[in-house]
Amino acid sequence: MLTIFRKELNSFLNSLVAYIVIGVFLVIVGLFTWFFDSNVLDYGYADLNNFFQLTPFVFIFLIPAISMRALSEEYKSGTIELLFTKPLSEWQIILGKFFAIFLLICFAILPTILYYYSVYQLGSPKGNIDSASIFGSYLGLLFLGATFAAIGLWASSLTDNQIVAFIIGAVLCYFLYDGIHQLSNVFAGTIQYYINFLSLSFHYESLGRGLIDSRNIIFLVSIIFLMLFLTKQELISKKN
Repeated sequence: MLTIFRKELNSFLNSLVAYIVIGVFLVIVGLFTWFFDSNVLDYGYADLNNFFQLTPFVFIFLIPAISMRALSEEYKSGTIELLFTKPLSEWQIILGKFFAIFLLICFAILPTILYYYSVYQLGSPKGNIDSASIFGSYLGLLFLGATFAAIGLWASSLTDNQIVAFIIGAVLCYFLYDGIHQLSNVFAGTIQYYINFLSLSFHYESLGRGLIDSRNIIFLVSIIFLMLFLTKQELISKKN
């Protein structure tokens, strides 16, 4: 697994992909957080709600763009056959690629801790900010990023066309994050709650309230495992 992880990470870092992704992410969320309408400075409250509401929608496009080449390129170039001949299990191939993508997501999120420090300093009095909520939201972002990475990896395992893999990944990420939530609004009462419970946004927003509930984490980890398992099944079918 470590061999695949290092190979995939080096592939990102030795190309413009990693730097473009991180740069685009920071520019978009930075502009909306600090400069555009309803930014932190105009809002007048020491919080980062805009940032945490926007970031998942940026991730919906950026993470499938990162992951679309993970297996699609291996299929197209024929190097997947070489991987199958090596003493590597399907899980080692999948997890190596998954963790490389996830680490790149962590690199993108890391600089935004400066946003927290800035808002902390701008609070009146200084430090007047709900740190528990911020911590929960960052934890939610990491789990959400990992979930989107797993979805994107599965999409990449379906085809040798990177554009098709990107579209499948982005559409599925949107549906699981916001599509189910929008669908739940058609209903009312208990049915609405249970449909909304199946959306990624429900669990992400729950973590953002600062109360770490194991049910939210278990749900997100379950989706990650399901997507990786489906990727494994797809690799097995390609191998045979």
